[in-house]
Order: sequence, then C-alpha cells, then structure tokens
Amino acid sequence: MPRVNVPVTVVGSTLVTKPAETNGDATNNHEVANNGATWLEVRNADTGGTHNMTVKIQTLVDGQAVTSRQYAIPASSTRIVRLGSVKHYGSLAQVDVDSAQLRLLAFTLG
Repeated sequence: MPRVNVPVTVVGSTLVTKPAETNGDATNNHEVANNGATWLEVRNADTGGTHNMTVKIQTLVDGQAVTSRQYAIPASSTRIVRLGSVKHYGSLAQVDVDSAQLRLLAFTLG
C-alpha cells in the first residue's frame, strides 16, 4: 500500500489554527512534502511507553546507504524535528513509525 500523506500546514505572518493530527500508521508509514524548511511535531499518545519515529535519508554516499535518523518519543510527550535538506531527505520525505500511538503534524514556513 502507498505511504500515508501527512498534510503540511504553511505558517506565515498570520495566526494558524493547529490542524488535526495524522495517526501513526506502522504498516504503511508516512510521506511528507519537504522543502528543506519543513518540520514535524510528533506526539506520543501512549502514557506507558516510548515509541520511535525514523526519518529516512534518501541519498547515498559513495554508493552506500546512510543510516536513517531515528527519534525516541517518550510517553505522553511531544517532540519537534526539522526534516532536513531536500538533497538528503528528498522532496517527499519518508517517515516511519513503530506505533499508531504516534500522532504527526507537519509545518513549513510560507
């Protein structure tokens, strides 16, 4: 199945209403439009355990795959992470989660 898209909210000079979260999909995982100034807000809705999110690095170095970035999100907490450059993470970043307890929001500057 295709990856689940996480909609990106553009943050400009006016107030923005926080959008609905995208529930984590540990089977199909996610994709996020990335322009190099895109970030994710990840909330762990689980009150009892840490869950992991991985942002895949899509470029090769000397023909070798590079280890993707993995983030541990503690129980009942929220973390913010910038996706990174289009060169390394792609214009359609791939984000994997290990649990439906992770909730995702994506933002970029407009």
